[in-house]
Amino acid sequence: MLTSLQNQKVKEWKKLHKRKNRNREQRFLVEGRHLVEEVVRSDWRIHEFILQEGVEFPLPDGIETTEVSSQVFAAISETETPQGIAAVVEQKQSEFSPVPLTLMVDAVQDPGNLGTLIRTADAAGFDQVILGVGTVDPYNDKVIRATQGSLFHIPFIQGDLAAFVQPLKDQGIEIWATTLDDSTPFKQLSTPEKAALIVGNEGQGIQDEIAALADEHVYIPIYGQAESLNVAIAAAVLMYHMKG
Repeated sequence: MLTSLQNQKVKEWKKLHKRKNRNREQRFLVEGRHLVEEVVRSDWRIHEFILQEGVEFPLPDGIETTEVSSQVFAAISETETPQGIAAVVEQKQSEFSPVPLTLMVDAVQDPGNLGTLIRTADAAGFDQVILGVGTVDPYNDKVIRATQGSLFHIPFIQGDLAAFVQPLKDQGIEIWATTLDDSTPFKQLSTPEKAALIVGNEGQGIQDEIAALADEHVYIPIYGQAESLNVAIAAAVLMYHMKG
């Protein structure tokens, strides 16, 4: 059992708290009972389990498990009340495909928002999520927790959004962008059979050059005094509308 915070393994795990180290190692930490259960039942590759002393958790055979003291687990944990189970998982990049329903995310920077967007895309039956340049790291601990495990069940791709628009259009997929400029209330538009939805940064919205590529500019009417809707809430309304 590992008890020293100076152990090399412990140092390597703690390094995974930072994006640059996650990208270099192509690995990330998943923490907590529910999320570990979700990654176990997915097809993602698990390198190692980290189990706190005295914690019972049904782990699959054939994967290395390291038992650690409560002090060590607290040091590698990013939650206030650690549950004593974590996994080191290999990053995974899905292949882009012009599928019927795609969510495209332009520079959303709040981890809770991105996690909720991924979770909602999964719930609404979307086929993939494309994360544009400037978007928060999907392997950020807060993003993973906000996805509630959906990160492991819906394909996602990282790249320049503009590069994906034409391949989608070539397959007859209609592109909707959420913007107030020259836009139509979403209920006035018939839902296309195949569609992609672009949502933008919390403060700046969608970049002009990306919004210009869309077939339709749509907005959700505000009936009360609120200035706007949260990006994840707005995306939820529109994704369920587009699902039909």
